[in-house]
Amino acid sequence: MSFLDHIRRCNNADLSQFEPWFVGSERAGFIHRDFAPELARRPDLFAHRDKAWHLDPALDTPLKRTAAMRSFLLALREAGHFKGLWREEAYAVTWEFARPALLDMERSAVPWFGVRAFGPHMTGHVRRPDGLHIWVPRRSYTKPTFPGQLDNTVAGGQPAGIGLHDNLVKECGEEASIPPELAREAKAVGFVSYWNQSGAQLKPDIMSCFDLELPADFTPAANDGEVHSFELWPARRVFETVRDTVEFKYNCNLVLIDFFVRHGMLSADDPDFIPIVSGLRKEYDSNNGIG
Repeated sequence: MSFLDHIRRCNNADLSQFEPWFVGSERAGFIHRDFAPELARRPDLFAHRDKAWHLDPALDTPLKRTAAMRSFLLALREAGHFKGLWREEAYAVTWEFARPALLDMERSAVPWFGVRAFGPHMTGHVRRPDGLHIWVPRRSYTKPTFPGQLDNTVAGGQPAGIGLHDNLVKECGEEASIPPELAREAKAVGFVSYWNQSGAQLKPDIMSCFDLELPADFTPAANDGEVHSFELWPARRVFETVRDTVEFKYNCNLVLIDFFVRHGMLSADDPDFIPIVSGLRKEYDSNNGIG
């Protein structure tokens, strides 16, 4: 493995297999050709024209769209879709986080519609006399997704109706027992973006990166059952584990690579330096595909 391998692994989408999905005049996501028949069964809700899918324009408010989509998704769940991953957690459907949501959608359905998801990912680090260290959690072995893999210190999806920083504070308490007054000291330091495909599912996601310097005498502790354990690793060990293995959850590698760059752990003379830095922020260009 290498840092570039992780970037390529996260950016494996083949957009020739997808068509855009529009809500009004705004592109809300992408529909895979294998999932499209599910939409075609509901011509009252979805129309196909000009090589794109369109939500019924009569659904002209976010509330109407949310209600109609929820009914459709519940029917899909009854038919066996989502494989037990239904969360009963709403995500805002918007291509830019600061813009008003077109509608809200059940979290587990978001990648089936190629909708962009957001979320805060925080690297909790400690400065000790022997150098920089990072708190590394191992995901619970009973989690339905990526059980037992290593993760960012605190990370979570972004529910509708809450800001990214407030959500991070909440996740800090739930996942690591970090008190709010300490969690609020986390600093937004950038973002990473990627286009990952898994079968008919597409994740064109953005993860907001936060850093939090934790006191030397503070030990994170699992609070909601999602984390098996925390270990404090020298940053160099984290660097080498990311570089050489697939032990971390696939997208968490990008957050850590960004941390390594920002903290001077990757030399500017490394021949992969520019491809690595530019590869952490992939965007879509309608003319050229993923750039």
